[in-house]
Amino acid sequence: MAGAPDGGTVLSEKMLAARFAEVVLPHLGDALSLARWMTGNTADAEDVVQEACLKAHAGIAGFAGGNARAWLLTIVRNASYTWMAKNRPRSVVAVGDLADLDDVSPPPDSDADSPEAALIAKANSAAVEAAIARLPQAFRETLVLRDINGLSYREIATMLGVPQGTVMSRLARARGLLMTELGGRRHEPA
Repeated sequence: MAGAPDGGTVLSEKMLAARFAEVVLPHLGDALSLARWMTGNTADAEDVVQEACLKAHAGIAGFAGGNARAWLLTIVRNASYTWMAKNRPRSVVAVGDLADLDDVSPPPDSDADSPEAALIAKANSAAVEAAIARLPQAFRETLVLRDINGLSYREIATMLGVPQGTVMSRLARARGLLMTELGGRRHEPA
């Protein structure tokens, strides 16, 4: 470490690279997952995560510790909004990739190994994905951060800049809307 003009210390490039590898790299999968849910596809999500990684690298010296995953996901969220503002008309609705649902889908039953069961499971996953995509942005974002990325209410509140009660309310409303929509589909005639 070298001395900084203000009397502090400056991290060397090697130390910054090591810190980046320790803080950011373990959470790239979660970053890509969040970006896919926000942008609607993998190619755009990769662009967003690349931009977020550049921002994280530039700010790694200022990372004060704490939850590295929440720190990175906050950067990804902000980078997603910036990217979408530049590259998408406001009328476009984002839809997440079906692969993200694999992480939250229940394990298949041992009796359900037939091709028919696999087709039904895929249709159910597609219905859930479409229902999540139709949620208002604030509800969708909160649901994805909590139920898919597993962040705590406090982490989400900090990330979104809202009180924890707002996070809990949005999450309850999002889950309620999903249950209503998905529950209603089961009762429709074929």
